[in-house]
Amino acid sequence: MSDTPTPDLTCSAGTAGAPRNKPVPGARAAHLLAAGGVSGESLLDGTARRTVLPGGLRVITERVPGVRSVAIGVWVAVGSRDETPVTAGCSHYLEHLLFKGTPSRDALTISASVEAVGGDINAFTGKEYTCYYVRVLDSDLAMAVNVIADMVTNSLVTADDVEAERGVILEEIAMYEDDPGDLVHDVFAAAMLGSSVLGRPVLGTTESIEGLGRETIADYYRSRYVPPAMVVSIAGNLAHDRALALVAEAFADRLTVSAEPFEVRGGSYDYPPPPGIVVTDRPTEQAHLVLGTRGLSRHDPRRYTLGVLSTALGGGMSSRLFQEIREKRGLAYSVGSFASHFADAGLFGVYAGCAPKRADVVLELAREQVRQIAEHGISAEELDRARGQNRGSMILGLEDTGSRMSRLGKSELVHGEVLSVDEIIARVDAVTLDDVTAIARELLDQSWALGVIGPFDDHDFSAAVAR
Repeated sequence: MSDTPTPDLTCSAGTAGAPRNKPVPGARAAHLLAAGGVSGESLLDGTARRTVLPGGLRVITERVPGVRSVAIGVWVAVGSRDETPVTAGCSHYLEHLLFKGTPSRDALTISASVEAVGGDINAFTGKEYTCYYVRVLDSDLAMAVNVIADMVTNSLVTADDVEAERGVILEEIAMYEDDPGDLVHDVFAAAMLGSSVLGRPVLGTTESIEGLGRETIADYYRSRYVPPAMVVSIAGNLAHDRALALVAEAFADRLTVSAEPFEVRGGSYDYPPPPGIVVTDRPTEQAHLVLGTRGLSRHDPRRYTLGVLSTALGGGMSSRLFQEIREKRGLAYSVGSFASHFADAGLFGVYAGCAPKRADVVLELAREQVRQIAEHGISAEELDRARGQNRGSMILGLEDTGSRMSRLGKSELVHGEVLSVDEIIARVDAVTLDDVTAIARELLDQSWALGVIGPFDDHDFSAAVAR
């Protein structure tokens, strides 16, 4: 399945307004919605609504005027960090298996139901969550809710399917390992985080996948895919009450038991010993380099400041890294920076792809730019440009229902709150030069780690991480 993300409303044909018919829930949904314990609230200045159903399932919707589509996602608070070394890759393995069939639908029926109306269905797994999503016309929402709820709650996870999909996942691992531009980030994670839960790859390893059995995966499914750990997010041309009734009907069998409230991940991460250098010797035409250090957790309010810093350092063609390494010297085609946030930890780093003979000078130039910012901060012009770039990219990224659905689901699941666009913009605009200087001095003066893929069987990279 994809590793990146992206049933009936009653608008008349050709009209992109809100659905006009009132919801008509089935008997099970009506009983659930009439029962005590259903709470709801309005969000995002009234354009979004959130309801908690019995059993702890959270449903959050956003009406997007002027569109004729809806996107629905089921977000589950389970990912590769929840695994042990023995079960590494189980979350992703399970993601594949949920497309294989339920008592009422086989694999072909699941995909054909959505594709027959021009929609798309897919899923992705991360280190802390898994998401299953469908995007269809507004008139097909009832079908989409039924299909995705059936998949997530009623998967058979048969022994035959486990064996058939094992080969598919092993091929996916092989394909991933043939893409050094992606794989180098796992190499860096190994250098930075070692064998800790965040350092292991989402796909698992060939050895762990070959060792996973049907009962292990099925037990993982039953224990992890429970209503309090799930969020259903829907965005598009919809009415909340109608969508809520459809979700309640589709999930009714799972909403009749009491459950403990879901707790958002947090706390303090136990980072492994000081980071190091991991080099994967490959006969590649390019050297792929990731140089980085500890970042901030997603709950740290300074993450907006770090976002501005990352943009100024390597967030586009006007950034320092791009100008110094590509524009002025022509040493690399791809170069930039990134910030990754987890519940209790974070990473900040620089990526570059260059000719192997240029690796040392590219790394030195990157470290020099980092040192300059750590010592002197960024200019007022860079601050304004970075804030504007972050502001604009966020707003432009919300121009379709899929991205809005993702924002709702991820915000609710991992942050426990959904901020409006205006609130986020205000936090970005509030970042000052002093804020950037302070975070740069704190983070950029730490120990650094390096992940490398390229033709380096005996190369000394220690200068790149020296303090």
